Amino acid sequence: MILFLTLAVGLWVLGHHLRTPKRARWIMIGLLYVLVLILLVVLPETHALRRSLGESFAEWGALGVLALVIMGYRAVLGRVRSRADVVERIATPASKSGSFQADELDRYARHIMLREIGGPGQKRLKAAKVLVVGAGGLGSPALMYLAAAGVGTIGVVDDDIVESTNLQRQIAHTDDRIGMPKVFSAERAMKSVNPYVEVRPYHRRLTPEIARDLIADYDLVLDGTDNFDTRYLVNDACVALGKPLISGALTQWEGQISLFDPAHGAPCYACVFPQAPADGLAPSCAEAGVLGPLPGVVGAMMAVEAVKVIVDAGQGLAGRMLIYDALYAETRVISLERRVDCATCGLSS
Repeated sequence: MILFLTLAVGLWVLGHHLRTPKRARWIMIGLLYVLVLILLVVLPETHALRRSLGESFAEWGALGVLALVIMGYRAVLGRVRSRADVVERIATPASKSGSFQADELDRYARHIMLREIGGPGQKRLKAAKVLVVGAGGLGSPALMYLAAAGVGTIGVVDDDIVESTNLQRQIAHTDDRIGMPKVFSAERAMKSVNPYVEVRPYHRRLTPEIARDLIADYDLVLDGTDNFDTRYLVNDACVALGKPLISGALTQWEGQISLFDPAHGAPCYACVFPQAPADGLAPSCAEAGVLGPLPGVVGAMMAVEAVKVIVDAGQGLAGRMLIYDALYAETRVISLERRVDCATCGLSS
């Protein structure tokens, strides 16, 4: 028995050192027990290994029965507890949508202290649904801060996977998630920051066939994509549905951000950029390079503007574009006008 216990403890310690799941460790100990029973049956009583095992087959069998009884008791107890938890969740009024658990009140205390947000504003954040298009450089910090701020439902759509070249700037992803779809990597990161938010990952490219149906389910859209086809597609859908759109863009050392909302008198993206630039005039980050921390600055600004829109605080960037030049540490804001002849929003009310 001492030999068996020594080997069992050794397997458990080794498994713990190798970070093997507890279930796997118990299986290994169970296999060791079965091996002992086999040896007790096969080996003669005079065999040295048989003598080192000590007890008779009947005693080892009784030990196995006792172990099975304990395991059965734990399984039954676990089921009873699970049913009790389900009943408690159904019966507890605090489980209603929009209410806060005690930990959430502590989590958002710094928000609630702000006069412009307070309790009512935090409730608006919890009830809000925000869709982020792109889980890359801009999407990563925006998603993380939206989750941390307590936005109740966050959708993220992207068809790309995590690559090593992303890690220089895309903070939602990690080295051990290389090869994972970005939306699932971002989901894991957001849940690790705030388990109370609902994350809806869409691992697919945003296409004209699904854009309006997808965006229709959200209150606000953040566009952090790096190609003009998707930008115009998102803008078209947001204009048609009357949804506000926060758009960010990057190039090397410079970033820009604006709020496009023609439903409330502000210009749309197409008012400012009626057509995409010619090939080569606006190279992508992969072609021109980009400063690593820059997406974090602009993406965090996008999250700030999103919170302001949701809680209706301060002055937003509707009709204005903020441009940040990281190389020379300069920030400027330019005015934007809605174009009456805009092909996208010129005829909208």
